[in-house]
Amino acid sequence: MAERPAINTSPLVYLARARRLELLRLVRERIVVPEAVAREIRAFDRPDAAVQAINAVSWLDIVSTPMPSATVMAWDLGEGESAVLAWGETHTGTELIIDDLAARRCAATLGIPVRGTLGLVLLAKARGAISEARPVLEELLRAGMYLSQRVIADALRRIGE
Repeated sequence: MAERPAINTSPLVYLARARRLELLRLVRERIVVPEAVAREIRAFDRPDAAVQAINAVSWLDIVSTPMPSATVMAWDLGEGESAVLAWGETHTGTELIIDDLAARRCAATLGIPVRGTLGLVLLAKARGAISEARPVLEELLRAGMYLSQRVIADALRRIGE
């Protein structure tokens, strides 16, 4: 069985702000939050739903991660992205929840499966956890997530909305 997936800062922030953290449980019952990601979130200069989530949601497991490999370090990513990738490198078969394009490309070169926030919404629709994806995407956009109108239109077209 695959290890628990690890999540990066931006998907956790957007899902918490949109009050859609439960979408993560479609992937697994427990989600890894690397300490580096928790530090990034706790450093926010204002109260935030993501800070509340990492402090109170019992199924978000804040964990130490190994040092990123030289391959990951060569991508010159942020500390959170590097920690998530280090988790993926050392926990074979796990999925990473990352939106950052460079981090996703790094994961692809390492053969690590990745899903983004948009992918979680599409999974929720496919599994019947939500009746429509568009309103959830609109909530995430209001929460600060950026997706181009083209990407949104393509995703909605793929699921028949």
